[in-house]
Amino acid sequence: MRAANPRLSIEIVAATRRASQTRTGLDFEVVVGEPQVHRAEATRLGAYVLGLYASRDYLEAHGSPSDLAEVVTHPLVYFIDSMLQVDSLDAPRRLLPSMRDALSSTNVFVHVEATRAGAGLGLLPCFMADRHPDLVRLLPDLVAEQLDYWLVVRPDSLRQPAVAAVVGALRMSTRALEPQLLGRSAPTGSPRP
Repeated sequence: MRAANPRLSIEIVAATRRASQTRTGLDFEVVVGEPQVHRAEATRLGAYVLGLYASRDYLEAHGSPSDLAEVVTHPLVYFIDSMLQVDSLDAPRRLLPSMRDALSSTNVFVHVEATRAGAGLGLLPCFMADRHPDLVRLLPDLVAEQLDYWLVVRPDSLRQPAVAAVVGALRMSTRALEPQLLGRSAPTGSPRP
């Protein structure tokens, strides 16, 4: 986008929360889970899958779980339960309710790095975890939580050429990256462990 539009300035605010009801100062939002919004349009952008991952070093030291009963004996790397504002992100916890937290954060990049460092088993977006050959996806047939990304935008914002261009590029990229988002293929140059 920047190469084709060098005067374009984009500000990204990352937060794990519900869609804003006021959208003051925002051109659009991408949220997890279907939002309930007023004075805006919400459209499904695409989906992604959360999988269960561990580092190769962690598995060497602690063993690889062969079923969910063994998974829950390991510590979990995931969101801070008391601060989680997105109901859809709570679904994986219901799958693994008795796992004790090893490291919790409001930031998914922290989840990935903590899992890579061996803090425990991480519930991670496949499109992020599969980029790291030191991470191994565990029990993909049992732990594969599909979540939806939704685009929330005010109709008047879409009339701005810059906003329309960024939203269009976002939609196109989401479609192009669907296999990675759904955990079906590793990104180019990163073999699947």
